Amino acid sequence: MHEHELWFTALLNKSLAAPANALFNAVGYHTEDPSKPWSNYISMEILVILGLMIVAAVVRASLSVDRPGKLQLIFENIYGFLADQAREIIGHGYKKHMAFFSMLFIFILLSNLLGIVPTFESPTMYYFMVAGISVCSFLYYHGQGLKEQGLLGHLKHLAGPMWWLAWFMFPLELISHSIRPVSLTIRLFANMLAGEQVTVGFLAMVPWVIPVVFMALHAFVSLVQAFIFTMLSMVYVGEAVAHEGH
Repeated sequence: MHEHELWFTALLNKSLAAPANALFNAVGYHTEDPSKPWSNYISMEILVILGLMIVAAVVRASLSVDRPGKLQLIFENIYGFLADQAREIIGHGYKKHMAFFSMLFIFILLSNLLGIVPTFESPTMYYFMVAGISVCSFLYYHGQGLKEQGLLGHLKHLAGPMWWLAWFMFPLELISHSIRPVSLTIRLFANMLAGEQVTVGFLAMVPWVIPVVFMALHAFVSLVQAFIFTMLSMVYVGEAVAHEGH
């Protein structure tokens, strides 16, 4: 399916096509049209990252304990809310994972909400982008499990609590863990794609008033999906780092 080129994507293709082609060629990927190597989902991801970098610089420059600004309070409340959830799910040692969880939630939320802005799209409505985030979550919780438990301890989690059922549980756990990135991808991608299509459809049919309702619904779904993705990642980390008896 040929995608409509957004203006920001066109700007990147016009000014940064050569660096993109060089990068893609270096990893063995060849675009269909070398004059347009940038896709919408990549340009939207870049836009979100640039936005986060600018916001982080602004917040860092105005950090204050006595008189925190509005942006600082927003991010502190987000961090505090996620920290409460992580404490309940993971327990002791949750703080060292908060940087990952906070960034995961904020990045997904802003990516989801970008679709509300006219002339932009949510990069999370593309399955390959969401698959990348899902793989990051998958690698993170397995990495933390190996770090916390060691190789044998981590494998014991996959073998189940009863050694005499290990022959049965181990293959099932391998299948279950392999499916997790797929389920995370489908859940987020399908919801964001459906929300985007509904909003665009009503904007085309009734350009006034009614689309506002669907845009509000899109914002709500964006928040819920970012929350669910982050909570599931917390659950996976909690399972990976849990010690027997806890």
